[in-house]
Amino acid sequence: MTAALSAEEIISQLNDKFPGAVEEAGADSVLVKSDSLLAAAEYLKTAKGLKFDYLNYITAVDYYQYFEVVYMLTSLENNHSITLKVRCYTRDNPTVPSIRGLWQGADFQEREVYDLMGITFEGHPNLKRIFLWDGFPGHPLRKDWNQ
Repeated sequence: MTAALSAEEIISQLNDKFPGAVEEAGADSVLVKSDSLLAAAEYLKTAKGLKFDYLNYITAVDYYQYFEVVYMLTSLENNHSITLKVRCYTRDNPTVPSIRGLWQGADFQEREVYDLMGITFEGHPNLKRIFLWDGFPGHPLRKDWNQ
């Protein structure tokens, strides 16, 4: 069983490496700004002592005021995990950078979030619906979606 790594241990490293990138943190989660996501994720994957080499999952939450994209990362080498988050503050065209280039497992998961929540992953090489058909009206996991 992996142990959740304290966010405090990571926040100081991220703040030193990427000043202003961290918006807030919980006990075992870190919320970074959207424009810093790729750099922070790459650092978490490659930094000595962190080495978050495994992407468990990507999901998204609709809080009405914003969307939150949630990444669960695990270090198989160090046996610890962390939750990385990023927010989209617009409902019209929510966009975050794709992390598919860092973790190949993000491919279908980003497509799932795109299909069901309508969040675009900028830089994804094949961002198209994965569950619903082309032309489906809307994104059914959004709180404002009407059938």
